[in-house]
Amino acid sequence: MVTHGEWWPEDYDGPPQVSFATEEAMEIGLELGDTITVDVLGRPITATVTSFREVDFSTAGIGFILSMNPSAVASAPHTHIATVYAEAEAEPAILRETSDTYPNITAIRVKDAIERVSEVLGGIAAAVTYGSAATLLTGFIVLIGAAAAGERARTYEAAILKTIGGSRRDILLNFALRSAILGSAAGAVAILAGGIGGWAVSTYVMNTDYVFEPVSAVAIVIGGILATLAAGLAFAWRPLAARPAQVLRARE
Repeated sequence: MVTHGEWWPEDYDGPPQVSFATEEAMEIGLELGDTITVDVLGRPITATVTSFREVDFSTAGIGFILSMNPSAVASAPHTHIATVYAEAEAEPAILRETSDTYPNITAIRVKDAIERVSEVLGGIAAAVTYGSAATLLTGFIVLIGAAAAGERARTYEAAILKTIGGSRRDILLNFALRSAILGSAAGAVAILAGGIGGWAVSTYVMNTDYVFEPVSAVAIVIGGILATLAAGLAFAWRPLAARPAQVLRARE
């Protein structure tokens, strides 16, 4: 589909013209009216850029970054290419009849190439999944270590709160609220950083559309909050059971 400029007429036989893919043309700074020289097996052809068009390579159909008018390459070495869409059960007969009628034609089954690419992408997805699982496990272990490292501070804090009249329920609620706030803050930062990083990779590295998945992100954050809360409460029972007098004397 032409996005800028005009396509040459069907019977055009004038100076060479070229139509360029819009995205790639913008990347290299081409404009309508520029000239570009293409070397076709030793024969340089200089053509004027007369149009830009949208090329979708995801359909597995025929698509080229640049296309010249037929008369420009008529005397240059060239071959023909075509795409045939057919049902799976009709493919063997088409391939057999084509090879019998035109022995010099090379038939390539696009479905096989797509399946191979799908297998590779599936392997990459599995590797990413396992890596994510290892990251989550490592993060959980870090949370447990952080909770254990702060046990002495919580013991002293619980002793102070008990001394000024705090009940065990209030102290436990204080510890739980703190863990929940820390987990929420960490989750918010993770969503923001992960969203920006995912958008950058999708847009500038993979050249694909970025879609934010809020359900999965929120579910992971809630899981992190619950893990932080569980780790914090697991190491809160000993501080709650400590006697304030012993803790305060030891601190002096």
